[in-house]
Amino acid sequence: MIRYWYNCFASCLIGLCLAQSLKAQPNPVDPPQLPYSQAILQQLPVAYSDEAVALHLTATEQAQQEALKAASISPTAVLALVVRGLSSDPQGLQFLLQKVSQETSAETRRLILREGIQSRIRHAKPGELPDNVRETLVRLAQQDSDSTVSLEAAQAIRRLQWGNYAQMLIARAEKARKEGDLAGAGKLRTEGDQWIGWDTQMNLPNFLRTPPPVFRLVPEDKPIRVVALGDFGTSSPAQIKVAATMREYQKEHPFDFGLTLGDNFYPNGAGSLNDPQWKSKWEDLYAPMEIKFYATLGNHDYGRPDSPAAEIMYSERSPSWRMPATYYTYTAGSVQFFAIDTIELSDTSLPNAELAWLDAELAKSKATWKIVYGHYQIYSATRGDEQNLIQRLLPLLRNRADLYLCGHDHNLQELKEEAGVHFFVDGGGGAGLYKFRYPNYSHSDYKAVSNGFTVLEADNHQLVVRLISDDGKEIHQSTFHK
Repeated sequence: MIRYWYNCFASCLIGLCLAQSLKAQPNPVDPPQLPYSQAILQQLPVAYSDEAVALHLTATEQAQQEALKAASISPTAVLALVVRGLSSDPQGLQFLLQKVSQETSAETRRLILREGIQSRIRHAKPGELPDNVRETLVRLAQQDSDSTVSLEAAQAIRRLQWGNYAQMLIARAEKARKEGDLAGAGKLRTEGDQWIGWDTQMNLPNFLRTPPPVFRLVPEDKPIRVVALGDFGTSSPAQIKVAATMREYQKEHPFDFGLTLGDNFYPNGAGSLNDPQWKSKWEDLYAPMEIKFYATLGNHDYGRPDSPAAEIMYSERSPSWRMPATYYTYTAGSVQFFAIDTIELSDTSLPNAELAWLDAELAKSKATWKIVYGHYQIYSATRGDEQNLIQRLLPLLRNRADLYLCGHDHNLQELKEEAGVHFFVDGGGGAGLYKFRYPNYSHSDYKAVSNGFTVLEADNHQLVVRLISDDGKEIHQSTFHK
């Protein structure tokens, strides 16, 4: 899934509100796909509306409503919705390849590249795209009158070209593994890593992905209390209120340390170690708690090339922020925590080095409790089932991990236990709240459209999970025993 996409607030909003609706995995209770409404079609240039109607393109009612709502902030929001739909159809893709060379507006050309052509490249299998995709991109990179369009086209070429080489190397590595050539397979896969056609893979050095050995925060025989929050870095009144409530809660219930569940900085991550967001969205609000937070990355933290590295390296500057790598593990009391990067895990085009690491670390762990945390949901009454993580991550957790804690959906949830794994969603740290698309979602145990945070308490005998609203009230609690 991935992993960054926003050049401005408008595309950030579009990515949140539209992309998931268009790419949602099949779910028994998914709302129906509907033809574009007249309200949508009337906001489009005639050529785009005619093509959408001719191809019988559809989207959910919610996606269409969100596009119309976003149009009040960005006039291109509705066009972005339709461009995504066009890119998923072979005839629609050819239409976009023609229009991207004809549009007089550089902003529109960039939108077609970003929301349409690059999106299609990202989800295409090797050899699936027609030859004129590359021809069009090369022409734009060389000749477009706007330098930012040329740059966007060049980035798409890199993704297209390197992705093909990476898939070739990864396939060859798998063949070597099956033939028993484990050393050769490892070298091929390492080389494949260098060719991955994904911006974040190239912008983040591999050594920043390399986790340190497991480390300990709290002695094994000591009970612990931990605070967790996700989807918070907005500077909104909601973030400020949740942070203030956390500080007040800590006065009566001291925390040993904290976790972040990603989307630490909206709309597109932290640009550098000196980004002023570090002060306004982190230090001013959470450093007064005088504890360390062990962070993970969300999709918004991949929003610009330097952000993941900046968030890792900021650990050297702050007494309160810790992220030693994109994924890592540590112990505290009777718990072993596994911080994972679900943005990379959700992209099936990337090799599974992180999965192999997690598999091995879970197998080695002797901790009473094993808690895995990251950003993307496995189950959620807002987005439904996340099929990539169900297929790739969940098999490693079944009958091994006790808890999977995530953010991404801006609300508070507990989902039904599966094979010994308990699921919680906490994306209530300060971003705009999400309603539940699936009010009768079969995996739900508890859900609330509320800002707030999560408190974990553990000893050798029990694990308690408390969901705390932004006014400091405990709105849900679950207790698990060994």
